[in-house]
Amino acid sequence: QVQLVESGGGLVQAGDSLRLSCAVSGRMFSSDRVAWFRQAPGKEREFVAQIRWGARTTIYADSVKGRFIIARDNTKTGVYLQMDTLSPEDTAMYYCTQASSSGDYKIWGQGTQVTVSS
Repeated sequence: QVQLVESGGGLVQAGDSLRLSCAVSGRMFSSDRVAWFRQAPGKEREFVAQIRWGARTTIYADSVKGRFIIARDNTKTGVYLQMDTLSPEDTAMYYCTQASSSGDYKIWGQGTQVTVSS
């Protein structure tokens, strides 16, 4: 059973950067996907970015393209989300999630809060 633990959230100012980490434990297959979603108060959870575990190919939401980078952590077993040029609109709880090659995202971490002040 794969387990995910997020860390790295916090309070920053607009224009700042922040790096979120997702520690992944358990057996992963090269075709598995790991993604970040976020949910702001009163809004639905939305997709942020995804990485294929083996090939490391990535997909981004239009709202974060060019500002966020998702990548495998080469020193640890996990994935990070580098977030640059943050704005108050990025304020949300950020969740890491895992899925098989074509399956739904069913395994979720507990989330880490990101708050961006103006």
